[in-house]
Amino acid sequence: SNMDFFFDDLPSTSQSTPKSGHEDSQLVITGIHLHSTCMHVCCSPNIDDISRRVQELVEKINDNRTSDQKVMDGFQEKLMQKVTEMCRQTKEHMYTVYEENSNEMQVKLQVLSEVLESCTKLNSELIEANQALASLRGGLSHPTSQCS
Repeated sequence: SNMDFFFDDLPSTSQSTPKSGHEDSQLVITGIHLHSTCMHVCCSPNIDDISRRVQELVEKINDNRTSDQKVMDGFQEKLMQKVTEMCRQTKEHMYTVYEENSNEMQVKLQVLSEVLESCTKLNSELIEANQALASLRGGLSHPTSQCS
């Protein structure tokens, strides 16, 4: 068939020693071009159809990739918004807890201050009482002779 003839002929075209890789690629492209020309009558419509479908497929893949990128960007943006919102709420809660703790500590410090003040007064009273007892004991230990 023509196809067998073409494929038998193609290697000899490719095997000719080119001066550079660029020329080699030109020869292969020329061979494919000759093939499509020779087979134009029976295969060209199918080749064109396949080429068109491949092009559509490539475009569809590119569209899907663009769509995926948009979805991912949207997801990232929403995620960042959620994280930012969670951080804000956590900070607010943290500050609320700080305030509650501060109020509780203030009350306890006030009570502690009052207790310490009472302790100071009691300590002063104990010192006075101790001095009074010491003086009384001293008086009892050394009775005066004037009381006879």
